[in-house]
Amino acid sequence: MTLLVVENLSKEFGGIHAVEDLTFSIAPGTIHSIIGPNGAGKTTLFNLITGVYVPSSGSIRFDGEEISGRPTFELAKRGISRSFQNLQIFFNMTALENVMVGRHLHQRRGLLAAMLRFPGSVRADEAARQKASELLAYVGLEQYLGAEADSLPYGALKRLEIARALAAEPKLLLLDEPAAGCNATETQEIDDLIQKVAAGGVTVVLVEHDMRLVMGISDHILVLDYGKKLTEGTAEEVRGNPDVIAAYLGAGAASEAGAASEAGGGTEAH
Repeated sequence: MTLLVVENLSKEFGGIHAVEDLTFSIAPGTIHSIIGPNGAGKTTLFNLITGVYVPSSGSIRFDGEEISGRPTFELAKRGISRSFQNLQIFFNMTALENVMVGRHLHQRRGLLAAMLRFPGSVRADEAARQKASELLAYVGLEQYLGAEADSLPYGALKRLEIARALAAEPKLLLLDEPAAGCNATETQEIDDLIQKVAAGGVTVVLVEHDMRLVMGISDHILVLDYGKKLTEGTAEEVRGNPDVIAAYLGAGAASEAGAASEAGGGTEAH
């Protein structure tokens, strides 16, 4: 059984292949990581899956339906949500309000009803507020319920972005470098949260440079090299692949990643 199927996917920018003839699939309820150096095509792949880019060729099927070239809002409705490499937080809002923004797809009301505060609109607002409160607690940020977003520490902002993505009630959650810039403690919190999300039934796909985190939590890993698939498999298989060791991990990092996989991962590798 598969949730996402990518077949012969390619994306060109002015004759340059950012993604080239890429094929892979993702099973539901798993943690699937995509690794590779800068410029390998990882974020481009995310943008293709989420409708930011239209493929030059190839197919993307989600939950049995072709979604190539569909607009982002439609894919969000179908159950695809994401975070971004750079924080996309509304710093002029509270933490709670940021998560409530993620509920907009589930808010069925008109502008007039909202402006005039009709009873149905008030109830919808209260339901969204309650759900957002629950999600803040879910990601471990209940202490920031009424706090302004710009007062949160960096690691908390990373989890806030995940909470907002979860507010859309996705089937597939794509996380673009969720631990980037985090210290060891913050990375462990992200590690724990990703595993919690997957255990709850949401399929997680992440792009991440922290090899200890990737090797420690991934059910399956896809390795990209200049937009092409270098290899894929379990952490054990990828870690032992000579091409991966030479191209991305290096002997020292591979050894660290191996220790992380056995111990459960979570500390940043340099």
